[in-house]
Amino acid sequence: MFIFLTKILNKIAILIQRGSWFLLVLVFLANGVMGQSYQIGHINATFIDSSRSNRLVPAEIYYPADVAGDNVAFASGITSKVPAISFGHGFFMTFDAYFNIRNAVVANGYIIAFPTTEGSLSPSHSEFGKDLAFVLKKVRDLGASSTSPLYNKVDSMNCVMGHSMGGGASFLAASYDASIKSMVTFAAAETSPTAIGAAASISIPALVFAGLNDCISPPTTNQQPMYNALTSACKHYIGIKGASHCQMAETNLACNFGESSCTPAPSISMATQHAIIDSYLIPWLDYTLKSSCTAGAYFETKSASDTAITVIKNCSLCGTTSAAIVSNNPLQLRLSPNPCTNKLGIEAPAFPNATIQVISMTGTIILSESISTTQHISTENLPNGIYILVLSSPGFEVLHGVFEVRR
Repeated sequence: MFIFLTKILNKIAILIQRGSWFLLVLVFLANGVMGQSYQIGHINATFIDSSRSNRLVPAEIYYPADVAGDNVAFASGITSKVPAISFGHGFFMTFDAYFNIRNAVVANGYIIAFPTTEGSLSPSHSEFGKDLAFVLKKVRDLGASSTSPLYNKVDSMNCVMGHSMGGGASFLAASYDASIKSMVTFAAAETSPTAIGAAASISIPALVFAGLNDCISPPTTNQQPMYNALTSACKHYIGIKGASHCQMAETNLACNFGESSCTPAPSISMATQHAIIDSYLIPWLDYTLKSSCTAGAYFETKSASDTAITVIKNCSLCGTTSAAIVSNNPLQLRLSPNPCTNKLGIEAPAFPNATIQVISMTGTIILSESISTTQHISTENLPNGIYILVLSSPGFEVLHGVFEVRR
């Protein structure tokens, strides 16, 4: 989505220079695939690791498609190769507890594979970490197989992810395999061998999510030491206020049972926690794996003002203010608060006969009305999501901004 938005904003800059609002509208309408949400294709495979006594590594693999289903064709609208992700499940949890993550990444043009090993009451963290790294390589092999739906679709860019035990195992995987390009963890738990110790040998880009109400793997003894030990030149830690361990995933009986016996309990809903995760996960992936500077700027702008999280970082992704998104305009369009809930404030220069339009990420014009120098618009009827706001005035420049509705 963010790569496409970059293209749109580049077109906007050209049209601004030409003073053509009419052509600008045509750009949005002609590019209705913006924010394309793909269906989910699925294959399962059992890989054999000859380096570990022919260890069997079964995996569930999901990818973007035009029609949902097993072994369906890859999405026809994607003509380039896409990054692959491997995801490690939590202790005594199964891969289908993470369909919230699957749905988010596949809809935005990524392949994700879930190795289903080490689901017993006595898992080997070391072997699980090796499985996560091994599956990434095997998915890339599928990209070279003409009989696979992934043929010629798997990029060399990749990411290892995981939740709880799988998050700790992701640190192990990244320490084992130098071909892993990036990592994201969700409420990562300390492992044996130690994930905290493994972090000291990891220098790839890393995003560490923590729930500040996590009573199973508290951030102070798990995610924060892991983040601190990383030697990455670019790493981010996002602590979600009120978030719990289990709500990183979907409802899971085993996890919920364990969480019910400890405190603090979550103070935000699962839906809210998932929405916060997605709002950072996707732009971070788009920046790290698809080189989208627009996505990086959005990530930094959002995280700088988001009161729902705490952030620790040692780098900036393509800029730190919303000006990065509207840098082609010499005049200022200020949108606040951003994200908003039921009302968005708009501050702009006084243009005669000025109008604003709110455009969805599918290119649909949702709202069109006149505007004064400063005013508010109601967003209470807008679903959660990202929108483009365009201000125009006959004979004057066009200003544009990006805002998010989140409740």
